[in-house]
Amino acid sequence: MTTPLSRLTSLCAALESERGKKRKAEMLGAFLKSLEPEEIKPAILILLAQVLPKSERGTFDVGYSTVMKAISSGQQSLLGAEDVTILQAYDVFQRIARAEGPGSRRTKENLLAGLLRPLSEQEREYLLRSLFGEMRIGVNEGVMLDALASASGTSLDEVRKAQMLAGDLPEVARRLLTQGPSGLEGIEASVFTPIKSMLADTSQDVAEALSILGRAAFEYKLDGARIQIHKRKEEVRIFSRRLSDVTESIPEIASQVRSAIKADSCILEGEVIAFKGRPMPFQDVMRRFTRVKEVESSASEVPLRLYLFDILYLEGDALIAMPYEDRWEALVSVAPSEVIVPRIVTDSKEEAEAFLEKALAEGHEGLMAKDLRGDYSVGRRGKKWLKVKRAVSLDLVILAADWGYGRRTGWLSDYYLGARTKSGYEVVGKTFKGLTDEEFKAMTERLLGLKTGETRHTVQVRPEVVVEVAFDEVQKSPNYRSGFALRFARIKAVRDDKRPEEADTLATVASIYERQFERKHRDLPGPEPGTVI
Repeated sequence: MTTPLSRLTSLCAALESERGKKRKAEMLGAFLKSLEPEEIKPAILILLAQVLPKSERGTFDVGYSTVMKAISSGQQSLLGAEDVTILQAYDVFQRIARAEGPGSRRTKENLLAGLLRPLSEQEREYLLRSLFGEMRIGVNEGVMLDALASASGTSLDEVRKAQMLAGDLPEVARRLLTQGPSGLEGIEASVFTPIKSMLADTSQDVAEALSILGRAAFEYKLDGARIQIHKRKEEVRIFSRRLSDVTESIPEIASQVRSAIKADSCILEGEVIAFKGRPMPFQDVMRRFTRVKEVESSASEVPLRLYLFDILYLEGDALIAMPYEDRWEALVSVAPSEVIVPRIVTDSKEEAEAFLEKALAEGHEGLMAKDLRGDYSVGRRGKKWLKVKRAVSLDLVILAADWGYGRRTGWLSDYYLGARTKSGYEVVGKTFKGLTDEEFKAMTERLLGLKTGETRHTVQVRPEVVVEVAFDEVQKSPNYRSGFALRFARIKAVRDDKRPEEADTLATVASIYERQFERKHRDLPGPEPGTVI
């Protein structure tokens, strides 16, 4: 017997009222275990508001006006008088997404109306929240992984690793819930299944990096877009940091890989930068990644240059457990030097600092310091890779914005910047600096589409937009619950290649604050970080 949609939406209501993360995971796990195998994927995607990936959500092409028409129309139910099931709702969502061509908008309206009419108010509410990507029930990917671990008797680390390798949470869930821990056997890196990227921690300078890593590799840190390249014979697919397929937007890079890489099958990691004599701004790279039309003219305006820095799979073998030094040897065996990132290996502070100055002089951001013995920690941040930059910056999430005044009247132009915590985000400062007038306008439209609430001057938004924020220092502050504020914060780039869960943490902000006193006098006592004011 298939599961009624009402059971899923009743769970959503219970999850929304439950505050404890552990209890949420237990409730989720018990519900998912009760489903038929074919219901697991639809249920998870509805709960996470990911019935389609975010990059494809636009293909629904269904706005609030369409929803209101659908609800008020006289459209007969498509699904009969019986309770609507999870599978039936999911099937209609897929049919709405696939509708295209002349008359497709009317088709979508009819499909949605036929789905919504027989539903209860609670069923409609949560199904529409899922459709518009704003469930607000306190369930993210992390909570879902906790639920799967407890429900299947598998360690959280094993579940997380499998999900990062498979790139398919519903499939990992199906295996775990039908087979238990043994269901994860055989999940390994494979060509054309993107792997979640390893992440780097921050280092104050070269000396600190050497003190942590000892003798280390130092590579140029490029101000570009990270990519993962999958190749099997002549077929090449390129994935962004967020695991979206961007091959069609950067065809010249795919062509270069076909001709330059001497391997039948491999997974490579690298970065593409926009380059005209010197590196161009990061935002120019992002313009290329969002273009699928007139790509040739875009390529002439924003030429790209490829740099590779890692290899994760080669000729049938996964390399992620190998030490970085061995992976590097495998990389240089298949890739020509002109597409490999500049790099040195040293334990000399003077040599590393000279290399840093060279990178900065050539227009790059700084260096990456890497542990020669470190494996590739899929999807994890840690001390095996360290960012060394002259200018201090953090990746933060916009949580709200104030309406501007004067020249900025009509724009949301003063942004509340949030650092990640275990339970959400905490504001660590505001800024109106760094964007052009056109960027202010575009950001206003974007944030209004993410609005969750509004007061007279301020719009609260879902935490989805990541920005790279440069600043002079971290100060104690009584103005924010975090206890910190960034001094002279300014937006350096909008990081559409990063997910909110990849933003820097409040612990990192606190660490930067403490490290400042290694080179200046400590300021007067202020509130403890995390104090509620």
